[in-house]
Amino acid sequence: MARGDVDPDISSQVNVSAEERDKLVAEMMRFMLFKNHQHPGVPVRREELTQIVTKNYRQRNLPNLVINQAQKKFASIFGYEMKELQRSRSSKDNLARGSQQSTTEVKSYVLKSMLKEELRTRFVEDKDSSQLLGLTFVVVGILQLSGGKIPEETLWQHLRRLGLDEHEERHPVFGNVKQAIETITKQRYIQRERLSGPEGDTIVYELAERALDGIVSGKVKESIMQVIKKDITTTEAFEEGT
Repeated sequence: MARGDVDPDISSQVNVSAEERDKLVAEMMRFMLFKNHQHPGVPVRREELTQIVTKNYRQRNLPNLVINQAQKKFASIFGYEMKELQRSRSSKDNLARGSQQSTTEVKSYVLKSMLKEELRTRFVEDKDSSQLLGLTFVVVGILQLSGGKIPEETLWQHLRRLGLDEHEERHPVFGNVKQAIETITKQRYIQRERLSGPEGDTIVYELAERALDGIVSGKVKESIMQVIKKDITTTEAFEEGT
């Protein structure tokens, strides 16, 4: 089956014409592009995409088909990967005998350029996005070194040592620093959770699905190792000089 073709087994189950299907695919792609322009790097929830289909159609497998076709067309026409992100979300059901916690899977999608990193850096990424990406790597690195989770105050203690304060609204590079961290949270590199304990509520930051991606995680670990090796080399040179 050629790239971009529709699986005949799936297509036979949705009972819509090729014209109707293509119209839905185009509408979904426009929605993804609009969202990506409006909030760059922020994933789009699957529910938002399925509503494009279900507002006029009730076929059970149609949303999956349209999403699949949108992914293929983004890759072949725009050179974008419409990457699926998946995370677990805990929910509590209060029952008469107590509270039970269940886990549901939440899916979302984000557009990523399929260009090689060198070309993407030269021709796609702008200065502002690269600066935020640098901050993202720092924050994700701090969380990785902390085992994937860190109290909010501890995170800000580390960032203050780098000259980043949560009350800083006019940083020369990041502007409002707190809003920059919120943007990284919306982009699903980290997530902010409120935990209840005997001493009251505590806010913690955890690695989110984009930071847990093998490629991103590997790059951050590689950067950390380079810093560690540089520090070791500097220390050894200093000791030899003394």
